[in-house]
Amino acid sequence: QVQLVESGGGLVQPGGSLRLSCAASGSIFSINSMGWYRQYSGKQRELVARITSGGSTNYADSAKGRFTISTISRDNAKNTVYLQMNSLKPEDTAVYYCYAVVSVGSRFPWFWGQGTQVTVSS
Repeated sequence: QVQLVESGGGLVQPGGSLRLSCAASGSIFSINSMGWYRQYSGKQRELVARITSGGSTNYADSAKGRFTISTISRDNAKNTVYLQMNSLKPEDTAVYYCYAVVSVGSRFPWFWGQGTQVTVSS
């Protein structure tokens, strides 16, 4: 089992920045990849970015160019993944969920955080 606790969401003005954090605990030795999804009201979750245990990153097309800096990072010593978001726009308003993919034998279950609200508004 892996527990994920997110933090860093909140209200920010357009053009502002936020850094989301996701701290993992539990069977952290078996985490393969971690990342972030977001969910707009009434919509399905969509991938924002992910990072492997080796540091390789992938970004959703919708996220490329949206953030001034491509921003997912991982601190393996702290078992934490970050999402730095700059130049935020009102359309970035969503609930952001951290996830982790874990190796359990031949299975790769996913675990989710509770979500953190990001609201971009003046």
